[in-house]
Amino acid sequence: MKTEAPLESDKTSIQVIERMISLLDALALHPDPASLKELSTATGLHPSTAHRILNDMVLKRFVDRAEPGTYRLGMRLLELGNIVKSRLNVREAALDSMRLLHRRTNQTINLSVRQGDEIVYIDRSFSERSGMQVVRAIGGRAPLHLTSTGKLFLSVDDPKAVRSYATRTGLSGHNKNSITDLAKLERELSLVRARGYARDNEELELGVRCMAAGIRDDSGKLIAGLSISAPADRLQEEWLEDLVGTANRISEVLGYVPAQ
Repeated sequence: MKTEAPLESDKTSIQVIERMISLLDALALHPDPASLKELSTATGLHPSTAHRILNDMVLKRFVDRAEPGTYRLGMRLLELGNIVKSRLNVREAALDSMRLLHRRTNQTINLSVRQGDEIVYIDRSFSERSGMQVVRAIGGRAPLHLTSTGKLFLSVDDPKAVRSYATRTGLSGHNKNSITDLAKLERELSLVRARGYARDNEELELGVRCMAAGIRDDSGKLIAGLSISAPADRLQEEWLEDLVGTANRISEVLGYVPAQ
């Protein structure tokens, strides 16, 4: 079989990425802001090439200009690093507990995080015995206001942020049960804050109900939601205590200490 040669544009793109990485690596080795000359020497790049790539990375916040002519790693890397850290840590901390909860309920157990105006499903424990098709695969997304975990995240936003979310998204619905009215959503979020857990009553998918409890990190920040999804006529209220207890135990593994 004949292998196609890479396109010239592909080679150029790969070369640019390699140069970006070499500059980031060089910056990582400098505890203090580094000059263009130092970075050019460390990477073997011509100063004009290094300057052009650094400027592009400054625009994307991967690199910051400390002062004219010097550079340091940018805050965007810290933001991305924290996202990766929280997701990896919470998945590792949650995995065994999710499996236990699944065995006790025989229903689908979801682990989700917030990304912008959506939740992203990052792990799941389920089996065919649950009697329900998995409606969102790992990596799938769903609007915050239509999901139990999404409501958890909205409930910790201030009222202005919730209104901004409503304006951005239009609170579009998927079916007749979806909450599409801001006043109704605000009442729902008040209940979530009072109860400490959230529900989705067939608001995302007809025939599917969910309940979710929050997972917090060592700083007390809500970083994920643990939810049970079940056919609407099978969701049992007695699972709620087990769900909340499981989410609390995962939070404790992550270093969270509840307020006394």
